[in-house]
Amino acid sequence: MNKVLASAVVFTSLVFLACNTTSTTNNATNPTSSANDSVPPVETRPPNSTYKPAFPGQTRIAGVKTTTPYEGKIITSDLKNPWGIAVLPDGRFLITQKGGTMRIVSANGQLSDEITGLPPVASQGQGGLLGITLDPQFETNRMVYWTFSEPQPQNHTAVGKGKLSADEKRIENATVIYRAAPFHNSVLHYGGRILFDKTGNLIVSTGERSDLETRPRAQDLKSGLGKLLRITTDGQAAPGNPFAGRTDVLPEIYTYGHRNVQGIAFHPQTGDLWEGEFGPLGGDELNLIKPGHNYGWPTITYGLEYSGKTIGQGITQKEGMEQPVYYWDPVLSPSGMTFYTGDNMPEWKNNLFIGGLSSQHIARLVIKDNKVVGEERILANEGQRFRDVAQGRDGLLYAVTDQGRFYQIGKK
Repeated sequence: MNKVLASAVVFTSLVFLACNTTSTTNNATNPTSSANDSVPPVETRPPNSTYKPAFPGQTRIAGVKTTTPYEGKIITSDLKNPWGIAVLPDGRFLITQKGGTMRIVSANGQLSDEITGLPPVASQGQGGLLGITLDPQFETNRMVYWTFSEPQPQNHTAVGKGKLSADEKRIENATVIYRAAPFHNSVLHYGGRILFDKTGNLIVSTGERSDLETRPRAQDLKSGLGKLLRITTDGQAAPGNPFAGRTDVLPEIYTYGHRNVQGIAFHPQTGDLWEGEFGPLGGDELNLIKPGHNYGWPTITYGLEYSGKTIGQGITQKEGMEQPVYYWDPVLSPSGMTFYTGDNMPEWKNNLFIGGLSSQHIARLVIKDNKVVGEERILANEGQRFRDVAQGRDGLLYAVTDQGRFYQIGKK
C-alpha cells in the first residue's frame, strides 16, 4: 500500500482538527547546535530492514536542537490541499492547490480568491496541480511555470506555463510545454517539483509511477519517468545537458534512477543541486545531484516492499550507481524542501529544511562538507503533513500542509 494513500484516514481526521489559533514554540536551551557521537539520533524506532549504511552518518545521525526560541504560527488554515509555494516579488506567496487552482496568500493571512485558467488536472491519488516556480523576470513578464498530472487517456506528469493576469484572478495563455512519457494509467508517483537553475533553464522532477511494470523506466534512458529533467522555458532539452548528442538517450534527462522526487533545492554556498525522494517501506533518500549519474532505483535501495519483502535482489550498493548522502528508515516521506539563508534565525543558516508527510514534521538537516551532521524535528507536535517549505523575503520560513494550513516559522 502506498504510504501517502495509507495515511488517508489519518489525513481525513486531522482536517477537522485544523484551526487558526494554535501555534507551537520551542525554547530550547541546549548550548550546542552541532552533532557529535555522544548525542543520540532523533529517530528511536527500529528500522524496517536489516540493511547497513554504506558509510558512517548515512542514516540516524546525531540529533541537534535549535537554541534560539522560535515558533510556528498558523496564518491561515483555509487552503485546499496546498502543494507548492512560490514567493512573489512583493513578499506574498503564490500557492498551488491540488484540485487545480492557485491562491495568493499574504504574510498576515489574507487569502485571494481562487486563480483559474489552468489546464485540467487529474487530481485523484497523488495527482493534481503540483510544483510551481516564477520566471526570473517575473516582475516584468509575470510568467509562472508549474507541474501537474494531466488527464489524458492515460495520465502523466506535465509542465505548464502562463501569465498571471494583472488583476491576479487567472492564468492567461496557459500552455503545456512538456509531457513525461510514456503515459501510464496510475494515480501515483508523479514527482512534480520545478525550479529554475542559474542558467535560466528549468529543473523538473518526475516519478516512476509506482507500479511494478513502470519501475524499470527509472533506469530507461528513453523514458521520462523517474528522472530529473532539464528543459528550456519552451520545453526543449536545455543546452549543455549530460546526454546531449546521444541518439539513444532522451536529451532532456539530467539524472536517472529515481523513485518519486518531490524535493529539489540549490545549496546557497556551493550552488549544488540537492534532491529528496520517497523510498518504499524505508529508504527515503537525500541525494547530491551529479549531472548524468544514476541514482539506483529500483536496482539498489535501502527500502523494502510494503509487504516487507526485499526489492529486486535486495542490494543497497552497485558500481556505477550513486549512494544517497542520507537515508531514513522508518521514512520521513520527504516532500518540498529549501535551504535557509535568512537572518531571522542565524543558527539555521545554510541548513536544509524538508517537509515530512507521514512523519508529520519538518526535518532540519545540518550539512557540512556534503554530509549530514545533525538532524532536528521542527513542528513535530502539530499533527500535520508538511507538503512544502519556502523562505519568505522577510527571512522567515513558511510551510503548507495537506490539511490546508499555512505556517510562518521564525524567532519568537
